[in-house]
Amino acid sequence: MKIIAIANTYPAYNKTACPAFDRTGEPIVFSHADSALLKDGKPFFIPEFAEPCTCQVELVVRISRLGKSIPERFASRYYDGVTVGIAFTAQGLLGRFRREGLPWDLATGFDGAAAVGNFVPAEGRDLRDLHFCLHAGDAEVQRGWSGDMRWNVDRLIAHVSRFYTIRQGDLLFTGAPVAASPALIGDRLEAYLDGEKLLTIKVK
Repeated sequence: MKIIAIANTYPAYNKTACPAFDRTGEPIVFSHADSALLKDGKPFFIPEFAEPCTCQVELVVRISRLGKSIPERFASRYYDGVTVGIAFTAQGLLGRFRREGLPWDLATGFDGAAAVGNFVPAEGRDLRDLHFCLHAGDAEVQRGWSGDMRWNVDRLIAHVSRFYTIRQGDLLFTGAPVAASPALIGDRLEAYLDGEKLLTIKVK
């Protein structure tokens, strides 16, 4: 099982995280180890190296078929579920790696860094018109709309499958819509898709 992620999907995020992302004409793709996956409502434990730690809400798509070099017009046949995920980042490490021009895998793909909620069927949903948000306690801290994506889900899958053979069970984190928020010990994080709560995580 692969966890594939996109760094530069949303212009609003790019402006705050890395303005150079907006000048890139194609998706920036990176990946996580499978041990990054956090599911079933398990708590997220902030590692000692992840201070400060941040989080961001993303749409996550579940791959349902084996595929390689998939044309965009057929990409919708290769996923069957969608949910919200929370991507955790060791922000200090990320900043240092970016300044030094180094890969950022250790800052974004450590154990438990990729939390996923309960999947709902993708069939019958317009993935170009999904609203999602993240709450910390009683406050909404992030909100996104898939209509703001530079590349829709089908185009992302077509692009990714040029480089990776995708397989049933692989996950695609489609990118953060806005700047990350702090993840603090004691936080209760809840992620919603079109008003339905699909993920709850306690930060410890």
